[in-house]
Amino acid sequence: MNETLIRFYTELIFVQDIPQKADVIFVPGSQEMALGEKAAALWKDGFAPRILVSGKYSITGAGFTALPEAMAKYPGTYETEADFLGQVMEQNGVPKEAIWKEKTATYTYENAILSCRMTKERHLEVKTAILCCKPSHARRSLLYYQLLFPKTQFLVCPCDHEITAENWHRTETGIDTVLGEAERLGTQFHQILREHCL
Repeated sequence: MNETLIRFYTELIFVQDIPQKADVIFVPGSQEMALGEKAAALWKDGFAPRILVSGKYSITGAGFTALPEAMAKYPGTYETEADFLGQVMEQNGVPKEAIWKEKTATYTYENAILSCRMTKERHLEVKTAILCCKPSHARRSLLYYQLLFPKTQFLVCPCDHEITAENWHRTETGIDTVLGEAERLGTQFHQILREHCL
């Protein structure tokens, strides 16, 4: 693949910041245990006093199913992504009271909308937030959360994942994932931009 194209899509999709002190760590739901492990590590390092994990299960699915390797490491029965990731965090040293769970969102925009609603209901002013997501999900997640929290400074701290900014263009799965994200940046934000700009 052309180096210019690789650089363009890498800069478009992948975002990563150095973590700093924040009011909350946001985790958009997923089956990826690495998200819970990364959020727990950020919490244990003192970067935020609470974690807000959002997610029921994907709108395209009929229920939550953890990946086999995740079930081997974190066995249990989980009804939602928030339940699963919350358990991962607890087993990695985060006390239950530091984990806020939003269990109804089924896609990324809902993760942001319902996380915003929860912070307002609990009277949490979010001046700075860490967004913990998959590396290839970083740009889309960031745009949605920024849309709902326009006055908040966001720091994107992705979890470890097999698809990275350095290697995505070397496998068919990586290319499909990153270019799929690029497509969703157009299709999912099309109506939002029309509503906000016209």
